[in-house]
Amino acid sequence: MDNANTPSRRPMTWVPTLYFAEGLPLYVVIMLAGLMYKSMGVANDQIARWTGIITLAWAVKPLWSPLLEAARSKKSMVVLFQVIGGVTLLSLALTLQMPAYFAISVALFGVIALVSATHDIAADGLYIASLSGRQQTIYAGWQGGFYNTAKFIAVGPLVILAGILEQKLSTPLAWTIVFGILGALLLILALYHSWALPQANNPERKDHSLYGAFLTLREVIVDFFKKPGIWLAILFIILFRAGEAQVTTIAQLFLRDARSVGGLGLTTAETGALYGIAGTLAFIAGSVVGGYFAAWLGLRRAMFFLVLGMNLPNLAFFFLSTAMPTEYPVIAGAIFVENFGFGFGFVGIILYIMQVVSVGKYQTAHYAFGTGFMALGLTLFKTISGDVQVALGYQHFFLWVLVSAIPVLLMSLWIVPKGTGSQPELTDAADTSKPPEAAAA
Repeated sequence: MDNANTPSRRPMTWVPTLYFAEGLPLYVVIMLAGLMYKSMGVANDQIARWTGIITLAWAVKPLWSPLLEAARSKKSMVVLFQVIGGVTLLSLALTLQMPAYFAISVALFGVIALVSATHDIAADGLYIASLSGRQQTIYAGWQGGFYNTAKFIAVGPLVILAGILEQKLSTPLAWTIVFGILGALLLILALYHSWALPQANNPERKDHSLYGAFLTLREVIVDFFKKPGIWLAILFIILFRAGEAQVTTIAQLFLRDARSVGGLGLTTAETGALYGIAGTLAFIAGSVVGGYFAAWLGLRRAMFFLVLGMNLPNLAFFFLSTAMPTEYPVIAGAIFVENFGFGFGFVGIILYIMQVVSVGKYQTAHYAFGTGFMALGLTLFKTISGDVQVALGYQHFFLWVLVSAIPVLLMSLWIVPKGTGSQPELTDAADTSKPPEAAAA
């Protein structure tokens, strides 16, 4: 979207760092928190339940987007939420030294999730308001690239650092240092962005009240739920991540658990190298291949294979839980296959929301609702995954994950209407290398 507020600085001076700052807290909450709690000796069901509930922030964030429209400066909102996020991460680092660290840290992770979800709205709004349509297309790839750079840093080198420090210091102190680094990094980014970001202001509204903003939101919501077949579409979106959400929650805990209880007994550093490096590269590669595959066949014909490709690689973890290999390359290969499949299949749900659910008068808003329901599916299945794993054990859990994907696999045979294929111009949404939570703005 063109905007009169043309940035005076080159987009390359702020787009990469903006989306790195957007991705960093997300991966801290959905991935790093679980690894930290595992090192601190928290049970799997508790880890999955609480880190799952926290992700609800990304599911409901479209509901408070009108509040940000009432703010005059998009730049000031972005910087403000980065400062709050950085301070909260530093506070979290300190709480890990307390006896009652668990309850306090969960609450602070909740704050980080809310702040991060709100920052997403402000950051994406700044991007759209500051760049022309052509520029948005050019820099869309940088968004996904630096989102995944944030994942690489948060779940790769920093987890490896935590593992090294665990061997030399106490576990709480090791993770205090890691979260201290994260908090300081976000504050440094906020300071940089106070200089680098363009001054994109929200347009003047005829109705300056929040009431007017919520009237518009109500109209958008009513129009969304009047779409033909919308309830089946919502069910498909929620179920789409049933298998993947459970695997990504438990897989890292499985890698860390001792072999005596069915895990692979990897160290914190080894897990960081596998998921932060091999996993990130595999997800990006799968996303690229999946995009070309869907373009080649068309979404209606490709959807079944995309869903199958997303869930069948979960057999890799069933193999790991039964064969219990000790060879590092074998374990790394299984993780690469699983993450490649996730990236490959994830393209399907993004294109479905873009080309089926969001078509109409309010494309951008309805895309946000669609990805919000997708994040709701993540919350639901992530939250229950720990209890299911504790009840079934690792081997049967990874079989259950395959079974839980059957409903969406069957729905994929007919859920895409005939003639689907004209892709709406949602440049930010179109970048399938970004995680689904990132798009629900």
